[in-house]
Amino acid sequence: MVILGIDPGFAIVGFGVLEADRGRQRLLRCGTITTPAGRPLPARLVQIEDDMSQLLETFRPGAMAVEELFFNNNVTTGIGVAQARGVILAAAERAGVPIFEYSPSQVKQAVAGYGKAEKRQVMEMTRRLLGLSAVPRPDDAADAVAIALCHARSSTSRLALLDPATPGSGRYAVRDRGGDFSR
Repeated sequence: MVILGIDPGFAIVGFGVLEADRGRQRLLRCGTITTPAGRPLPARLVQIEDDMSQLLETFRPGAMAVEELFFNNNVTTGIGVAQARGVILAAAERAGVPIFEYSPSQVKQAVAGYGKAEKRQVMEMTRRLLGLSAVPRPDDAADAVAIALCHARSSTSRLALLDPATPGSGRYAVRDRGGDFSR
């Protein structure tokens, strides 16, 4: 299965495309969608949507893994990222690609084995697990690869069920040890 990992943003959207088959993963491509500073937000969102649609058409993923939003202190930036994330989710939904969402700690746990791992530990484990000579660059692309890897590693050990709240939506709830972690 081809998995598209996305690290959402409005200035930079990281993407990583993995092929996952029987517990083995191979990096197909990674990179970023960048939007120029100074352009109005609506124009940036249109560019993100166009580029996401092109990625979805080119790679035809069987799943898209997206990092959930994590707000630090800058709410203004968080709002822009949330709007870009909405455009990203809409593009995947329109393309009929199932969407899976993971928190930063879930990504760290799946890739590094520890939910509070440091970024450099996650990046090094991503490199090792994929047999790469170097950590993918830039950081946004590396984060997206880790998110895709999280899905590849998590989807084999978890039961994914369609979210009953949104029939036919392509959004999934993840059940783990009887708990419902709907997103």
